Amino acid sequence: MNPRLPLVSVIIPAYNTENFIGITLKSVLSQTYKNIEVLVVDDGSQDRTSDIVKSIAQSDCRVILLQQSNVGVAAARNLAIKKSRGEYIAPIDSDDIWYPQKLEKQVQLMLQAEPSVGLIYAWSVHLNEEGLLTGGYSASRLEGEIYTDLVYTNFLGNASVPLIHRICLEKVGYYNCQLKEQNAQGCEDTDIYLRIAEHYQFRVVPEFLIGYRKTFNSMSCDATSMAKSHHLVLVDSQQRHPEIPSNIYQWSKNRLYIYLASQSKWCGNHWSTLFWLYKALQINPTNLLHTGLYKMSIKSLLKLIAQPVTSLLWSDHRSWLQFKQSFRSNNQIITIADISRKMNKPKQLSWWNIFYKIKHRKVGLFSIN
Repeated sequence: MNPRLPLVSVIIPAYNTENFIGITLKSVLSQTYKNIEVLVVDDGSQDRTSDIVKSIAQSDCRVILLQQSNVGVAAARNLAIKKSRGEYIAPIDSDDIWYPQKLEKQVQLMLQAEPSVGLIYAWSVHLNEEGLLTGGYSASRLEGEIYTDLVYTNFLGNASVPLIHRICLEKVGYYNCQLKEQNAQGCEDTDIYLRIAEHYQFRVVPEFLIGYRKTFNSMSCDATSMAKSHHLVLVDSQQRHPEIPSNIYQWSKNRLYIYLASQSKWCGNHWSTLFWLYKALQINPTNLLHTGLYKMSIKSLLKLIAQPVTSLLWSDHRSWLQFKQSFRSNNQIITIADISRKMNKPKQLSWWNIFYKIKHRKVGLFSIN
């Protein structure tokens, strides 16, 4: 180990993730960048999460287990940061994975960057509960001073993406615990990215280095909490930055409602899908021109009509997805190369997306699928 390489503190909040925490830790401990410490905070789990972490810690001294009562993901991350020693902080959720060179490439870019850079991000692919690629991804090429872009959309994609210089957190503060106190978990990562972006520039490693696992128990499936969390973060931003045009905040809400509709559809909640599509339509009537949203609403209506019959065949939406997955043959398995080709194809943009890009002369902003 090169002692001149900075220590990276990997922080992992964990709550009832016995099915994934071992896989997550394996991906972290397999990083080509070796000068790391790994702080796992068991946030009051009632399953075998802590036992699995203890077992791994016995064979790798870089792993440290911390335990607390169930007070939320923000408090868990904050505890890990307070106990950490690294010059850089790298969060990862306990069901996500990193590909081997994630930290190495981010640290290399951070070391080459000017002092004004405080956060390095990379691209993510989406995984299902079995760890297979779904075809979804988050990828952007935005760099520099990107505060307004972050208001428009969290283009980083998820909480397992960034490498953060510790001095940023000492300046702007840690993760916001007040969101949980207001029953508004879900946008803690967006909130801290915005606060960092007020003072520091961002850089990107334009490669797929993170696997973001979408599970039925994740906070992203709690649309109501996510919407409230997003609203509170936007209100705070608007109070701090009244110079940002109000229509950007409206566009941000529109994107969120479309995202929540998509998440609700994936979770099998078709009433919720239609509700969030309606909310998006109230803000932006041109959504009617987006064929993808039109198809989503029709499919949700048809599935609601068919639900009395389909419920006799599959007990829940998870059972239906497992049945559907069983018909996928080996030659249909999605690869990262497939996603890269998909990313480079022309994308259908809403009128508001087009207007935003023209007005702000932005290129390379990809939607979160």
